[in-house]
Amino acid sequence: MKYLKQVSFCFLLIHSTLLFADLIEVSPSEDPYSEIQEALILASSGDIIKLSDGYYELEDSLSIDVDGITLVGSSMNGTIISFANQQSGAQGLLVTSDDVTLKEFTIQNAKGDAIKVKGVDNIKFIKVKTEWTGGPNSENGAYGLYPVESTNVLIDECVAIGASDAGIYVGQSQNIVVKNSTAEFNVAGIEIENSYYADVYNNTATNNTGGILVFDLPSLPQQGGHHVRVFDNNIVNNNTDNFAPEGNIVGEVPRGTGVLVQANSDVEIFNNNIGGNETINIAVVTYSYETDDAQYNPHPSRIQIHGNKFSKSGYNPDLETGELAKILYELSGGNMPDIFWDGVVPVSKIFSSKTKKETIILGDNGDATFLTISPLKYMLPLFDPVVRDYDWYVGGISPLERVVLSEE
Repeated sequence: MKYLKQVSFCFLLIHSTLLFADLIEVSPSEDPYSEIQEALILASSGDIIKLSDGYYELEDSLSIDVDGITLVGSSMNGTIISFANQQSGAQGLLVTSDDVTLKEFTIQNAKGDAIKVKGVDNIKFIKVKTEWTGGPNSENGAYGLYPVESTNVLIDECVAIGASDAGIYVGQSQNIVVKNSTAEFNVAGIEIENSYYADVYNNTATNNTGGILVFDLPSLPQQGGHHVRVFDNNIVNNNTDNFAPEGNIVGEVPRGTGVLVQANSDVEIFNNNIGGNETINIAVVTYSYETDDAQYNPHPSRIQIHGNKFSKSGYNPDLETGELAKILYELSGGNMPDIFWDGVVPVSKIFSSKTKKETIILGDNGDATFLTISPLKYMLPLFDPVVRDYDWYVGGISPLERVVLSEE
């Protein structure tokens, strides 16, 4: 009986919340910013702010700081919010409240990031598009969809075009699903950085500089990125010249990179279609810069790669951007592999027979080719560093668990 009373109370609570929720409709007007922002400020939890079909030209940044509201347009391509003449604000839209849903609209030409979400729980991006319409340009905003320091992040059926850093970026967050989305003509199409428990699947990353990046960087509040699954994606023809502003870490990514894993652990890359990337299909590397962060681990570990379908890559490597492609081209004699590991390990593990299986584990990837640099290279400079023996790195695959968001 007590249980039934609790269930009934919860039902009534949810029902009453929905009963008193408002639908607030906004249409294009002479002052669309004031109308939209006023609706966002005055909204209560459960309210829906509906932007009708049309073009909304705003000069100021929007913000949401009310829990539990939905901002929805008529359709992804029907409701366009343009910041081409933006005068203030560091992004187009900033969200700092929990349980927010963003759905079916486009944000164009923000001066900074298109949509930034910071420090929230349960954020949903559904059929949202961010775009810089002038094509790849270092003056474009850094990020399209940009949730950071958040939990339970869902990005579904979204599109990101033209970001000068990453089109879809999730950083320092936990419990993440990025699915059914498209990223193109960004420097990085999709990037998971310093995050835990992420599933990235059924996406298309094409015409970026790099398709999908899984990074862990020093000197950030959350480190030790791990448990990232990248699967069932189409990662092809990512051959746009790198247009990141000078000094940006992704400015080192060579044109023609499919998947790049740096300093993460427990990453599983499987069942993807990867090809047509002019430099490399998959690269696994150590963070190579000096850092004062004593807690930072720059080495990747337990990177599992299996079940992928590869097509031609490495046929026109970018030898002008960063060091990765130049080093790989020299080592391979121009015969670039599908999968590359830089072979860098802690000094204490150079002579360990377990080192190779603690870093990279290969499964069946068809006719994929592989190249690594023997760790002995760093101790014996005259030692031939090139290892192409794919079978030497084959091991048992231990699948990572599916990521489940809290509302599921």
